[in-house]
Amino acid sequence: MNRKKKIKSTLLAKQKKANAKLHKVNKPKYVSKAERARLAELEQQQGADGCSDADQSTSEK
Repeated sequence: MNRKKKIKSTLLAKQKKANAKLHKVNKPKYVSKAERARLAELEQQQGADGCSDADQSTSEK
């Protein structure tokens, strides 16, 4: 009985891991506080200059 239980548990664990890989969480990438402050500062400078290059500067990373 123990052998069957162990085999079943290992197969279930393997199946669970495979299923978890298929359903990845689609949460946004983490942006640090310093990076957010830098981006906000760039946006303010861009807004003051009147340029529309904000899309290019944020998509560089």
